[in-house]
Amino acid sequence: MLREVAEYPNSFSPLGENDERIETDRYTLCIGPASTWNTVQRQRFPLTELDEVLEEVRAALRERGRTQTQWEVGSSAPAGLVDALLERGVEPEKDPYAVALVLTSEPPAIAPGLTARRVESLEETEAAIAVQWEAFEAPPEEIEEARRLLPDRVRQKLYLRHAVWLDGEIVSTGTAAPTEHGLLLYGGATKKGARGRGAYRALIRARWDDAVALGTPALITQGGSMSRPILERLGFERVGEVHMLLDKFGS
Repeated sequence: MLREVAEYPNSFSPLGENDERIETDRYTLCIGPASTWNTVQRQRFPLTELDEVLEEVRAALRERGRTQTQWEVGSSAPAGLVDALLERGVEPEKDPYAVALVLTSEPPAIAPGLTARRVESLEETEAAIAVQWEAFEAPPEEIEEARRLLPDRVRQKLYLRHAVWLDGEIVSTGTAAPTEHGLLLYGGATKKGARGRGAYRALIRARWDDAVALGTPALITQGGSMSRPILERLGFERVGEVHMLLDKFGS
């Protein structure tokens, strides 16, 4: 079960007022409030049905004014699905491969000089998310849309956001979704100038402490090329893998 949650986190995270999750016998389509927050997960169909599924997914998204979606293809997906999608013009993401990871043992303590905790205000949230935008080189149009949606997402209290302070400045941040299986981790990022000083480790420890406090002592996430090495050094264990692709199909 932990592998499936780690490979397909959006299929298990809480739904907000403007989120939608379409469950079918063949796949799960997760749709968020922002125009690019779409992903196809938990694929369960023979490859002979791929063209039909592609058109079904695209039609559902076009009805909602969407013109692209991510495909997250995990270890349990039909064999050959990644290659079949590539043959049909679906492209690899910028960071196209991730490892599904789970932590079930206590990570290292927070290093001296760092403070790590949940953010406590909209202002702290805005400062924290700016760190993510910078680290992930988010394009201006995505930043503008995310900034517009931010107050409403904060009001709904769907996710926990943790941050790490160094010399009074937020230098690392990430979100987490509480589930019965543990905390799902998203978007961990550290400012370039603060890397190598223990901020990311402190972020993991703050999230772990919250998972323990909630009675679900496990952290569940995906590690791409940048985060995977440090996560594995902190004790996360591989439970699967995920290929990330992007289908831009237009209106």
